[in-house]
Amino acid sequence: MKTQVAIIGAGPSGLLLGQLLHNAGITNVILERQSPDYVLSRIRAGVLEHGMVELLRKANVHQRMEAEGLVHEGFELALNGQRARIDLKALSGGRTVTVYGQTEVTRDLMAAREQAGALTVYGANEVQPHDLKTSAPYLTYELDGQVQRLDCDYIAGCDGFHGIARQAIPAEALKIFERVYPFGWLGVLADTPPVNEELVYASHPRGFALCSMRSATRTRYYVQVDANEQVADWSDERFWDELKLRLPEDLASRLVTGPSIEKSIAPLRSFVVEPMQYGRLFLVGDAAHIVPPTGAKGLNLAASDVSTLFDLLCETYQNGRSELLERYSEVCLRRVWKAERFSWWMTSVLHRFPDADPFSQRIQQAELDYFVGSEAGRRTIAENYVGLPYEKIE
Repeated sequence: MKTQVAIIGAGPSGLLLGQLLHNAGITNVILERQSPDYVLSRIRAGVLEHGMVELLRKANVHQRMEAEGLVHEGFELALNGQRARIDLKALSGGRTVTVYGQTEVTRDLMAAREQAGALTVYGANEVQPHDLKTSAPYLTYELDGQVQRLDCDYIAGCDGFHGIARQAIPAEALKIFERVYPFGWLGVLADTPPVNEELVYASHPRGFALCSMRSATRTRYYVQVDANEQVADWSDERFWDELKLRLPEDLASRLVTGPSIEKSIAPLRSFVVEPMQYGRLFLVGDAAHIVPPTGAKGLNLAASDVSTLFDLLCETYQNGRSELLERYSEVCLRRVWKAERFSWWMTSVLHRFPDADPFSQRIQQAELDYFVGSEAGRRTIAENYVGLPYEKIE
C-alpha cells in the first residue's frame, strides 16, 4: 500500500491532520493500535483556543461544536476566597475560548473521515518507521497476525507521549527538557450542573482546585493532590468535601454533587523534545511536548503543530517548496516554548508546593496580586489563555 502522508495515531491531532490533508487532495492513511471505542474512551481536555476553533472550521468539522460547544468570554480566579474575573474577550481583542470535550472533537473527526472514505487502520500493532533519512520512508505493522507495509513520502507521528514515533528517532539526535511537579490532579467527571457559568481556577492554602465543565449538564472538577496519592483512597464524598473547602463560600454553597462517572489522577509534568523532526518524520502534539493542564494548552498545542505541518505539506505538494519542511521544528518550537512558559507560570502561581519556604510563598502571592491587580497583567493572562497567533509560513 502507498500513500503520500502516513499518520501514526488516530487521536484528535492525527485525525485533524488527516482531514485537512484529505480536503486539500493530499492522500493519507492513519495507523492506530487501539480500537475506535478505546480511542473515544479517553477523557481529556475540553477548552479550545480561538486558533483551534478556527482550524476545526477550516477542516469543516465545526458544525456540532458550534451547536453544542459553550463559548466562554472569560474565566475566574478564586484567590484565598476572593473572586476575580479575567475578561478574555475585552482583553484579547475580541477572542474567546470554546468549551467542547476532546472526546467530542475526536468523535466528529472520526465521523468526517468515515464519510470522506479516507482509510484508518485500527488494530495496527508493532508499527515501525523505516528509512526516515531517505526520500522513500515506509512503515511496517502487524494486522491480524500478518506483517503489512505502507510506503509514503512523509510520516507524521501523532501517537502521543508513549508512542513509537519519538522512539524511532536515535536518542543522540534528540535533546530532552523536562520538569516533573511534586503533585497531581485528582479529577472527577460527574453529570451535575456546573457550579459557575465560567471556569474557576482556585488557589487555596489547602491546594489548587479547578471547576470546569463539558456541557451544561456534565462537569469536570479537579483538586491538587500529592504525587503519591491513590484514586482508591478518594471516595466521592471525600472529593466533594475537599473541593468545597478550597472554593469561596458562595461557590461552595451552591455546588451540586453527585456520583462520579470517571475518576483519575493525572501527574503534572513539562516536557519538550528538540528537534521535532528527523528526516521525513515529524512529531506532532504529545509525541513532542507535554504541558501541565493548568493553562489548557495540551490539545491546543497539538492543533498548532497540525496547522504548521499542514501548511508546509501544502506548500510542498501544491507549490513544490519542499525545502520549507525543514522549518517545521523551528516554527513549532517558538510557539511550544511560549505555551510551556504560560502553563509553567499558571502552575507555579496557583499550586501549593510542599517545599516552599515563607519567602517563596510571599513571592507567589505578590506575583498573583500584581498580575490580577494590573490591566497589563490581566491582558497578558488573557492573550496567552485564548492562544497566541499561529505563525504564518512564507
